[in-house]
Amino acid sequence: MSFDNGRPAPPVTSTSIVVLTLARRIETELNAALAPLDLTVSRLGLLGHIAAVPGVSFSDLARMSGITVQSVHAAVKALAAAGLVRDNTARAGTASAIEVTDEGARLLERAQAAVAEVDERMFGPAADPIQRQVGDAVRAAFTA
Repeated sequence: MSFDNGRPAPPVTSTSIVVLTLARRIETELNAALAPLDLTVSRLGLLGHIAAVPGVSFSDLARMSGITVQSVHAAVKALAAAGLVRDNTARAGTASAIEVTDEGARLLERAQAAVAEVDERMFGPAADPIQRQVGDAVRAAFTA
């Protein structure tokens, strides 16, 4: 479609595309803020789920994270190798009971500060007015 002056008309606005575009920008900002902590948005999410549900199983983590059990096993193994979580399984074949270590809890606190900085930059008083409006709407939708 084009206007009479030969310039293209703006594309039809899709809510899905707008939200997805903003989500990708947020994820990029979050990953950059979390990188100095050796975290990604995915790793932070997994660590947050483990902290919120001490003793959580691999199956439950997979359901909460929307990934496969095999992917959770690999990710938890990496988190455990970094000293951030531990699996309190008494023996092989026993259901896992994964929990955050003290080091993992300290890292989560630092990560929460990094996330707050991104929230402030993306949706705070100095942010683009439309993004502030989106942030207000999201907060209102999930606190009501």
